[in-house]
Amino acid sequence: MSKGKVKLLFIENDAKRRAAYKKRKKGLLNKVSELTTLCGINACTIIYSKFDSEPDVWPSTLAAQQVISQFKHLPEMMKERKMLNQEAYLRERITKLKEQLNKQLSENHERDLVELMFKCLLIDKRELDKLSSTDLDDLEEKIEKKMVGINSRLNGDAKKKVILDIDEAQSNPAPP
Repeated sequence: MSKGKVKLLFIENDAKRRAAYKKRKKGLLNKVSELTTLCGINACTIIYSKFDSEPDVWPSTLAAQQVISQFKHLPEMMKERKMLNQEAYLRERITKLKEQLNKQLSENHERDLVELMFKCLLIDKRELDKLSSTDLDDLEEKIEKKMVGINSRLNGDAKKKVILDIDEAQSNPAPP
């Protein structure tokens, strides 16, 4: 069972840091091994650490050299296609988070408008007096959208009723 999300902070205690390093290194090497097996790709890991005198290379030094050589012989455009440095990664992440924030703000605004619409209809019409002209315009647009949806449902139900009546009439013809 998982302990939950781990806070990514530097571990001050040397013994705990060494234990975390060994555990996570083993997990990383296992994941790379699984990735190469499951996806049929070439991969390698090289891990430098102050805890080990020599770097850890997986699967072997020769295999790692071959993978690195393959990478070096790729055209520059292919090398850099999906390569990110820390700054580019953070910029990309910030952009995605801003998009998510804007989407959430828009959804919240829509919910507020619907809540306000029902509050004005059912409880107190004086709520409208407190709104700015922009909010009133947004509310008007929301009400118009709701009305279009209601009308299309009503028209769709009326069409369905007509179709059902026609089908019923065809299946039960009047006697001659």
